[in-house]
Amino acid sequence: MVCSVSICAGEIFELKAELNSDKKEKKKEAVKKVIASMTVGKDVSALFPDVVNCMQTDNLELKKLVYLYLMNYAKSQPDMAIMAVNTFVKDCEDANPLIRALAVRTMGCIRVDKITEYLCEPLRKCLKDEDPYVRKTAAVCVAKLHDINAQLVEDQGFLDTLKDLISDSNPMVVANAVAALSEIAESHPNSNLLDLNPQSINKLLTALNECTEWGQIFILDCLANYTPRDDRESQSICERVTPRLSHANSAVVLSAVKVLMKFMEMLPKDLDYYSTLLKKLAPPLVTLLSAEPELQYVALRNINLIVQKRPEILKHEMKVFFVKYNDPIYVKLEKLDIMIRLASQANIAQVLAELKEYATEVDVDFVRKAVRAIGRCAIKVEQSAERCVSTLLDLIQTKVNYVVQEAIVVIKDIFRKYPNKYESVIATLCENLDSLDEPEARAAMIWIVGEYAERIDNADELLESFLEGFHDESTQVQLQLLTAIVKLFLKKPTETQELVQQVLSLATQDSDNPDLRDRGYIYWRLLSTDPVAAKEVVLAEKPLISEETDLIEPTLLEELICHIGTLASVYHKPPSAFVEGSRGVMHKRLPARTGSGESTESPDVGTAAGGSAPEAAPSIIPSQGDLLGDLLNLDMAPPTTSGPPPPTTGMQMGGMDLLGGGLDSLVGISHSMGAGFGAAPAVMPASLNAPVGGGLGDLFDLGGVGMPMGAYIPPKIVWLPAMKAKGLEISGTFARRAGVIQMELILTNKAMSVMTDFAIQFNRNSFGLAPAGPLQVLTPLGPNQTIEVSLPLSTVGPVMKMDPLNNLQVAVKNNIDVFYFSCQYPISMLFVEDGKMERQVFLATWKDIPNDNESQFQIKDCHLNSDAASSKLQGSNIFTIAKRTVEGQDMLYMSIKLSNGIWVLAELRVQAGNPNYTCRDE
Repeated sequence: MVCSVSICAGEIFELKAELNSDKKEKKKEAVKKVIASMTVGKDVSALFPDVVNCMQTDNLELKKLVYLYLMNYAKSQPDMAIMAVNTFVKDCEDANPLIRALAVRTMGCIRVDKITEYLCEPLRKCLKDEDPYVRKTAAVCVAKLHDINAQLVEDQGFLDTLKDLISDSNPMVVANAVAALSEIAESHPNSNLLDLNPQSINKLLTALNECTEWGQIFILDCLANYTPRDDRESQSICERVTPRLSHANSAVVLSAVKVLMKFMEMLPKDLDYYSTLLKKLAPPLVTLLSAEPELQYVALRNINLIVQKRPEILKHEMKVFFVKYNDPIYVKLEKLDIMIRLASQANIAQVLAELKEYATEVDVDFVRKAVRAIGRCAIKVEQSAERCVSTLLDLIQTKVNYVVQEAIVVIKDIFRKYPNKYESVIATLCENLDSLDEPEARAAMIWIVGEYAERIDNADELLESFLEGFHDESTQVQLQLLTAIVKLFLKKPTETQELVQQVLSLATQDSDNPDLRDRGYIYWRLLSTDPVAAKEVVLAEKPLISEETDLIEPTLLEELICHIGTLASVYHKPPSAFVEGSRGVMHKRLPARTGSGESTESPDVGTAAGGSAPEAAPSIIPSQGDLLGDLLNLDMAPPTTSGPPPPTTGMQMGGMDLLGGGLDSLVGISHSMGAGFGAAPAVMPASLNAPVGGGLGDLFDLGGVGMPMGAYIPPKIVWLPAMKAKGLEISGTFARRAGVIQMELILTNKAMSVMTDFAIQFNRNSFGLAPAGPLQVLTPLGPNQTIEVSLPLSTVGPVMKMDPLNNLQVAVKNNIDVFYFSCQYPISMLFVEDGKMERQVFLATWKDIPNDNESQFQIKDCHLNSDAASSKLQGSNIFTIAKRTVEGQDMLYMSIKLSNGIWVLAELRVQAGNPNYTCRDE
């Protein structure tokens, strides 16, 4: 911020006199004094008219000084600034091209609306000026004018003129026109100003060889936004951009790398040029690491992204990432990260030797990272695991406290990756128990003792030693200690009963931490009610950890690759995460690969015709805790419904009892958000923890008699919270319309990256529900966007009885991951329209149904008479076959047909003045 400093009246008077002097030299010196005062923050706006009078001069230096003064004070004195307009217009027609360019540049920098309208005509002339210097200056001026008054620029046709300048004969004019259009396009992402085609791309590539280094950057950035028509055009552009890799300016090199990384996506991997291009990309990236540390860091952050996308580019360049003794810590850590990403069976010996050396450095933070890096190598390269463990044991023997603690944390991860393989080192770890003082190391050691308690003779004594200072430990250690002692108890119950009671008491009665208390209560109840279940839960087999847990998610990585050479590639965040306002929030993606029949990234395609299967992705543990059976191995392709439906033999009456004991499980589910209709069955399924409808009570709960008739539709609820699905939130409900079951979904993107390529699949379920087509999400789902989708369902899918009967397990896939959730559909969605049974058939069937298949329940607080109830139920395909009145009670006989062919017959008793109905079903 510049502070305004007052200037004395005498000084102002002297300057005013000098500015009005007849001597040119004296006048120029006076303007210099004014500019000097202005630069140090003195207020010299009182001299505005006198300085403006000095514009009438042929002296270029003086004119530049006056223009500088004008740009600074025009906004505070707009009325006075208009005095200079005539001079600007006159200067725009001056014989000297430097003066013409200076005038149009200054007018563009004066952000005053009153002056803007006078700028249009001079700007139009300068855009078509014979001198290229004037044209390139005018091109930038259009972008500045657009920022002040976008509508004026469009009305005056300057954007079209700017597009014409892309075909200009002078490369610098082309570069500035591209820069101006790119800047305008950023503030108007949907304007499609840079409508690039092969002809314009050819002109840009021609200009690329002749313009300045910053002009080359503008053109390369523009090329990166172009999507070639095919792999041949992509190769042609790559060939012409490749020479830029040898440029002395690192910004040009990174911009060229960005273009090549994007267009390589379209080149077939079996093409000779593809492998040639990979080899050409390595040397310029390596050369960037010989610059000063700040540039090295920027290069390393970009290389980190490139290595994640294409590690083969630098797989033979491991040595250049070895740390030098005089590297700053931020460069060291970044090199370390890239070393791990490039580690492979071929170079692991070299990497481990280097990392072991780093672990003896004096910089504590760097040593910790080096020890962790050894662990990451063990997890990434299985063949090196034994050597890594041996190296870690050597480091533990150094007895350096922080080295030992990091090594223990790392070994815990190795145990999880390779169970029952390296447990022989546990004795060595236990020797260092007393030296552990950091929470993470203590927690790791406790986990090891609890996990392998059966192999450690004195495991109870070791854990009891931690228990002595339980309340002084961090939450992380307390939680781990609680779990470890419960594990120990389940493995050695007779010896550790007192110990487990002690820790449960400490966790539940003496602790203020809600997380610790809740976990304590869960363990206590599990152990007291069902020790077998407790054993299955606590000692369950753990999924193997992956070496790729620190990778950037694929969608974000693609976007960051498109921003190589910008701040986004240094922060490893999309521009929308740190750029305020509307600029820079346009999401970019790499083009789909073409040319050799390779598979694209579409979730519903396995391998393209004639192509080979894509490379296996890293095995990353899904974040969803409850993996739902065989949903893990689902083919996400939409189900095929063209074939004949599966035979229904054995699913009619008398066959497989899908109702699980009668109609009570069908209609006894209480809808907690209604008015209380539908009593709960005698035994409520334990998994009904959401307000899910499905009973007759729900069908009555439509808001009164005056409501239009129609099938009951439950309100939408959240099925999959965003925190469990990497930012994707799914809400929904089920509806039956015109005989078709619809799954109505609301998809909300609460993540920072764009979501695309949605697909859905169901697990086998009680009634064979399956998607009748693909999930129609036709446009990318941007951050904070919501879309409503209606998915038609069929009932011809595979059948498996679920508990509860109406439970549905769902997998949703997008470009980020596969997510799993379960929901419950109202059984009424399965009531078909042809469910009205003939009276004679109804009577005969009613008599033949065994008494064992009968159930009875009450529907409470329903203030409808029998006719209104019958009419309302018919809207949900529950048909009244007959009605009779006995002792003041109306008895309605009803039939329901389910989508799988099962018939349900029901008797509904309604007594006038009694809000409770009795329902008997068979």
